[in-house]
Amino acid sequence: MISSRYAFPVIVLLALALIPTVIHSYLGAKVDDGLLTNQIAVNLLGFNSRSTQRNERWGGDVFNSQDWIERVYSRTGGFEIRLFVARSYDHKSLYHHPELALSYGSDMTSEGVVPLPGSPEIPVHLLRENHGTGLVAYTMLYEDRFVYNPISLQIRSAFDLLFSASKPMTLFYVSTARTPGTRQTDLSSVADLLRAAVESFRLQEISTK
Repeated sequence: MISSRYAFPVIVLLALALIPTVIHSYLGAKVDDGLLTNQIAVNLLGFNSRSTQRNERWGGDVFNSQDWIERVYSRTGGFEIRLFVARSYDHKSLYHHPELALSYGSDMTSEGVVPLPGSPEIPVHLLRENHGTGLVAYTMLYEDRFVYNPISLQIRSAFDLLFSASKPMTLFYVSTARTPGTRQTDLSSVADLLRAAVESFRLQEISTK
């Protein structure tokens, strides 16, 4: 039996422990910043786009996301780049090897996290196909910050989440299966489209302020 002199501290500790439980388990509190993936321009840098034919439930099943798009951007000559953008409050579903779902069946090697050419403030996870010319580049955005190390971000934000609502993370993923010209040219085209998609998405931040 607990001594009565410890009752008040125990009550305080239990009350503090209940706060995140109520916020996240019972209330399911989430921040809605009003930003939407479908507001990304369908035409970017001379590329026209078309939506892929994935089932509308696929993004929820794989990435726990209710706000996602997948488009193929193409231009004269047949060069195509696929863009996938998803937002989720389940951050791990986005950052934990998204290529396993989005580039399923491709034998790829990671080249680590590199600065986006032309935009060094944007960290990009870069992967190349081992037996082909496929290329993948993706980055993540949380609030107004690009995410270099998502695991470190979750550790740093863990305390804040004890007393505040969940906030969404956004994944921007571009890939191409056929790359004309040299690798540098390929990376430049992919980097340009990735940058344009991020900028188009973030234009909503300006219009809502």
